[in-house]
Amino acid sequence: MIKVTIERDGCTSCGSCWADCPEFFEENPDDNFSQIIEKYRTSGVGEGEAPEDMVDCITEACEDCPVSVIHVS
Repeated sequence: MIKVTIERDGCTSCGSCWADCPEFFEENPDDNFSQIIEKYRTSGVGEGEAPEDMVDCITEACEDCPVSVIHVS
């Protein structure tokens, strides 16, 4: 499992992460910022863990984020 964190207060709602990896990221319907889909959340909508088979698309989403608010560890 890999840990993923979104600094949602810096999100610009560009949609690149949920376009790159829709099986892990989605748009929050209330504030339009990115969030982790419920299945993978560990603490709130901005923290979660993903299985190893999602590493490529999550890494792509992280690299494509124009404001660098997605962190993978």
